[in-house]
Amino acid sequence: MTPCPHHPPPPTAPGASVTEPPSFTLLPGAPESPVLLHVPHSARRVPTDARAGIVLDDAALDRELDHITDAHTALLAERAAELAHGVPWRFVNEVSRLVVDPERFPDDREEMAAVGMGAVYTRTTQQGVLRADGYAPEPLLARYFRPYAAAMTQAVEERLAAAGRAVVIDVHSYPSAPLPYELHGSGPRPPVCLGTDPFHTPPELRDAARAAFAECGGTGLDSPFAGTYVPLAHYGRDRRVSALMVEIRRDTYMTEPGGPPGPGLDRLAGALARLVEALQGL
Repeated sequence: MTPCPHHPPPPTAPGASVTEPPSFTLLPGAPESPVLLHVPHSARRVPTDARAGIVLDDAALDRELDHITDAHTALLAERAAELAHGVPWRFVNEVSRLVVDPERFPDDREEMAAVGMGAVYTRTTQQGVLRADGYAPEPLLARYFRPYAAAMTQAVEERLAAAGRAVVIDVHSYPSAPLPYELHGSGPRPPVCLGTDPFHTPPELRDAARAAFAECGGTGLDSPFAGTYVPLAHYGRDRRVSALMVEIRRDTYMTEPGGPPGPGLDRLAGALARLVEALQGL
């Protein structure tokens, strides 16, 4: 779901200004690499059109961004790409998930809608009001969600055409203590949680991730967060697209909730680079 320097950019989303920064970026890797590092929740930017519908004042919004943002995960993916032999492709969301969450279903399939956190959030991490009741999400879906989905689908299609397969590694982080919005926050919270899908996560992908992150304090499966991101055009249909979510507990690499990165970031970047290298050869 994003533009590449070697391709024309996707069409401007409805209502968007041509002078605005892009809402997502595709950073090219090795032409033959099947690996696509997907970084959907690292940004804090809230464009003016999205800010207008948020009822929080600026200080409260800044606090919410501290809790909801997967801080420094774009930097983590960047450093891993620099370290890896065989550079992976990277697809990076450039706006906050408070604008839209590109990983949510935009319809009633989304279980997080039960806590006001579907594709367009109406509630905060503390379950306070983010957008007023009756907020119409369609303008944000049209401007941000659907162009992102289309560009990510194209990015996966290009990996399939170039390499015969695509491996989407979803790069996330999560807080050391559960937040009120979490539906499954009572389970284990390992240093690295690996989210899997029964169709798109083959055992060799899961095992490669466990080996790569073995020196990062331990891994667990699907707790506190499960599943992984696959474009809907491929989801449950195309086994050439494999996927894994890497959820890193924030206290292992940064000061919570929204502070600077620490030395753990480099250790995790090395582990992610090892995973990329292993996947190039699968």
